[in-house]
Amino acid sequence: MSKKPVILIGAGEMGGVFARGLLRAGYPLHPVTRTTSIAEAATTTPDPELVLVAVAEGDLHTVLAEIPSVWRDRLVLLQNELLPRDWHPYRLENPTVISVWFEKKQGREFKVIIPSPLYGPHAETITTALKQLEIPTQQLSTPAALLQQLVLKNVYILTTNIAGLATGGTVGELWKNHQTLARTIANEVIDLQQWLTAESLDRDSLIDGMVTAFNGDLNHNCMGRSAPARLQRALQLASEAGITLPEMTKIHHQTLSAE
Repeated sequence: MSKKPVILIGAGEMGGVFARGLLRAGYPLHPVTRTTSIAEAATTTPDPELVLVAVAEGDLHTVLAEIPSVWRDRLVLLQNELLPRDWHPYRLENPTVISVWFEKKQGREFKVIIPSPLYGPHAETITTALKQLEIPTQQLSTPAALLQQLVLKNVYILTTNIAGLATGGTVGELWKNHQTLARTIANEVIDLQQWLTAESLDRDSLIDGMVTAFNGDLNHNCMGRSAPARLQRALQLASEAGITLPEMTKIHHQTLSAE
């Protein structure tokens, strides 16, 4: 029996990894590119197995606003800095969400850091697809567990990126040589995440999880091209929340003076 097709919105580096796994698992793939109408694709394929949204963080809200009703219960999301507040405004109550812990750079094969946790009605399909590529996953049992994992990924990304603006180097070097700075920034990130989630978060658990991820790839560079934008976005959100982030503000001033 043939399998239903999978809609792929966004065919970049990360989308390509998922596409390869889904194809190996036997799912026909229907890509939706920037030049393709989402509405027309939904008319052509109204009953897909799932709709994988693999666009960059900056394009996510534009895409979610265009998702037609027939696809609303089929979504799989994988973006960094993702939280429930990103999908709730679009009446998406139960998307499948994966916190991706493997890296894919242009011209290089993917690199696994730690298993990628995921939760939602299509978790088994995504697990099966990634298993074709020997990418480990961890299926979660509750929305609360998913939220913890999404926040953990945010703490990892923001701490390493923002600290990297000051220190450069790798995550292993950050923790070995600048642990006080890393802890300070991580706690500021958690302050912000608590406001974004309206939840009281376990700081020790999140920092322990961050260190586990550090140990998964000690040579992972702290700072990518998105680091300055992540810092700017964090400070803007903190301003909206009325939260003071002194270490991040200091790094922001240092980066401005260095330009």
